[in-house]
Amino acid sequence: MEITGPMLDRFDEILTPKALAFVAALQREFGARRLELLEARQARQAELSAGGMLGFLPETKEIREADWQVAAPAPGLEDRRVEITGPVDKKMTINALNSGAKVWLADFEDANSPLWENCVAGHLNLRDALDRTIDFETGGKSYALRPDAELATVVVRPRGWHLDEKHALVDGQPVSGSLFDFALYFFHCAQRQIDKGRGPYFYLPKIESHLEARLWNDVFTRAEELLGIPYGTIRATVLIETYPAAFEMEEILYELRDHSAGLNAGRWDYLFSVIKKFRTRGREFLLPERNAVTMTAPFMRAYTELLVRTCHKRGAHAIGGMAAFIPSRRDPEVNAVALEKVRADKTRESNDGFDGSWVAHPDLVPVCREVFDGVLGSRANQLDRLRADVSVSAAELLAVSETPGEITEAGLRNNVDVALRYLAAWMGGLGAVAIHNLMEDAATAEISRSQIWQWIHNDITLADTGAQVTKELVERIISEELAKIAQEPGYDEKLFGQATELFKEVALDDDFAEFLTLPAYAQMP
Repeated sequence: MEITGPMLDRFDEILTPKALAFVAALQREFGARRLELLEARQARQAELSAGGMLGFLPETKEIREADWQVAAPAPGLEDRRVEITGPVDKKMTINALNSGAKVWLADFEDANSPLWENCVAGHLNLRDALDRTIDFETGGKSYALRPDAELATVVVRPRGWHLDEKHALVDGQPVSGSLFDFALYFFHCAQRQIDKGRGPYFYLPKIESHLEARLWNDVFTRAEELLGIPYGTIRATVLIETYPAAFEMEEILYELRDHSAGLNAGRWDYLFSVIKKFRTRGREFLLPERNAVTMTAPFMRAYTELLVRTCHKRGAHAIGGMAAFIPSRRDPEVNAVALEKVRADKTRESNDGFDGSWVAHPDLVPVCREVFDGVLGSRANQLDRLRADVSVSAAELLAVSETPGEITEAGLRNNVDVALRYLAAWMGGLGAVAIHNLMEDAATAEISRSQIWQWIHNDITLADTGAQVTKELVERIISEELAKIAQEPGYDEKLFGQATELFKEVALDDDFAEFLTLPAYAQMP
């Protein structure tokens, strides 16, 4: 195994010979299967582009009709009424653990810019937090951990199956980013978590089929064997954030059943996946601008109702979507309006039977907790709400055309503005970015650029101006929005130059890039 990234301060504590041997063992055993599954994604996309349709799988009907349950909730995961998400930098590590949330999603994926320094330092921060040796000072302010009993349970999100770690090579080939992130955390922190009465827990992103969940389950079983950890100690929550996965929820739970901790409604990436999978299928799968798509849209309502029904039928937690609003300490009127929207969103989720939900900022923990407290009371969850009243058909999941909303120049400009700002920050090493009072991650840029690509290829006319969305119009708006951004303090010409070129590539090219993070990562050092 070869490490090509720089060995910075204390990196030798994480990238030890034994830890790297563990990474290499998993890569050698499972790397080929991972590549086969990525090829299967391409084959399925080709079928959809040729006129195929998604649906519940006839070959797994027996699993859906059989009587089975996932493992009982693991220690520290019984009560998940509030979960906070964020990257694994030192400040966020302390703030998230101290936030009062029940769970912290420690993110190596969409909220993390995969600079080599970020990825390895993140593992140092997690290990230091478990050892209680982490501290942070900035602007004369000190940050330190509260007592263990008050800290959130750590749940790590590794990178998706599609991403590599180009600075770690096994037999001359880049390691899977998923296996790299999982293996280093598991090697260093599994026993530490067990010693604290918890365990090594994970969130699994971007899964598109139950076969991809099966691969993760086999990785977990092998990792437990290699390190002598009891079978079933690992628990994983799967983000249902791709369109195909919505039709395989029960099968995904089944594949992971002894290692399962439930499912999550990953709403932003789900919208991106809807566009990506059916981008060539005309207006039947055309969405309005992203801020107009709410969770009450019929196809989104069907998706979340089915998720709760599926999870509770199998004894698994159902976790709701993220509230991305960032409270402003200078604008109480903006706060009041936004907090009311957050409250309404969490009220809908709690009434639907979700066991908890996500927030992106510590200041939102109280409102989310208050809403779920009102439904749960002293109970840890509402797994007993089986939602037998819910019956969702494939047609209801596919009813994208029934989504209300318009496509306006304001919406187009917002997509361009937010994507440029996010990509510049991402290239500079930040993966969770505050933009216009919202915490944005990679899903933001994905929705923004994929919507624009889809609008260009469907001859869309803007509702407020009557102009047709063309490459030329988008290029003009890019120039105009960039000129506005350039007047702001802290503008970085080089980063915004990179961001602009990348955005044009993934939004305006005739060929659709599967993930914008792939060409973006190739430009990173």
